[in-house]
Amino acid sequence: MTEITPQPGIMNIALYQGGASHVAGVDNVVKLSSNENPLGASDAARDAVAQAAREMHLYPSTDHAALREAIGDVWNVDPERVICGAGSGEILKLLADAYAGPGDEVVFTEHGFSMYPIYAHACGATPVVVPERERVVDVDAILRACTDRTRVVYLANPANPTGTMIGMAEIARLADRMPKGALLALDGAYAEFVDGYDAGAALVESRENVVMTRTFSKIYGLGGLRVGWGYGPKPIIDVLNRIRGPFNLSRPALAGAIAAVRDTAYTEHCRSENARWRTWMADALAEMGVPSDVSCANFVLARFASQDEAEACDAYLQTQGLIVRRVAGYNLPQCLRITVGDERGCRRVVHAVRQFKNGSADGTGI
Repeated sequence: MTEITPQPGIMNIALYQGGASHVAGVDNVVKLSSNENPLGASDAARDAVAQAAREMHLYPSTDHAALREAIGDVWNVDPERVICGAGSGEILKLLADAYAGPGDEVVFTEHGFSMYPIYAHACGATPVVVPERERVVDVDAILRACTDRTRVVYLANPANPTGTMIGMAEIARLADRMPKGALLALDGAYAEFVDGYDAGAALVESRENVVMTRTFSKIYGLGGLRVGWGYGPKPIIDVLNRIRGPFNLSRPALAGAIAAVRDTAYTEHCRSENARWRTWMADALAEMGVPSDVSCANFVLARFASQDEAEACDAYLQTQGLIVRRVAGYNLPQCLRITVGDERGCRRVVHAVRQFKNGSADGTGI
């Protein structure tokens, strides 16, 4: 047996499972499993990426100054306190790497993003799972779980895969009552889908223990480029910059992100379309006995009567070329997470679920 062994905790990591993208033997597939923007990136972002591709032989900037400035202009934050990463996931991981280790604890809720325990195990910390209340984050439960060993608390708001969120007053209460030496990491991957929501930027301004993260993978349609950003107290951002890779974002990724964040009209269009079809799909599913909580993101968490029914419905949807996400790994075995697609995608999935509920297994969809 080899004597080369990984650090403690690494082998406790279950591999992350992304959303499926194809069904064997089925054409005309609609992928509604990864919460991607069905409208894609803006024309401005596409043009910027094409232009930047001509300079792929050149290294990108190491300080991401132009992107940080664009983020500062659009979101009214201090560019000096912005850090950019390969998706918001890189920044969330850097927080654990920098501030947690063996003997420390990383706290998150039971239906939280499945990468949170991976970040904890990777740095040798102990993951602590906190129960939610009817698929909604319970601040009091988080506070009860915190100890003098707590170093990072991850909180997605809106949450994935539930789509629920809590108010800023509750988040502020959590930040104020956490143990000294613990960081609150606000994961705002879906923040742009909530009109007027700053994802915690104001809280970052007034607290020393709060960091917020955002991504370009969702509403901006840049999932394939992997760009994210974080905003926090200057001393914390300085620490994270010391351990991130110097060229962690490519030139095309930086160019696309700059154009995307500045194209606010397109972002508003995507937000509006998502809200319209999210409401339509949730209402249509509820009418056939498949309820969901009010979603503040770009997906609906459809609840079935049992795990067997959810899995059977998923299997039927696949025969119709519709890929959604099973979420048993998020402790929601009776649910399917369905991304809000474009009009055709939403109508197809609702039609197929109706066929399934009616027992029409030979339908062809629309």
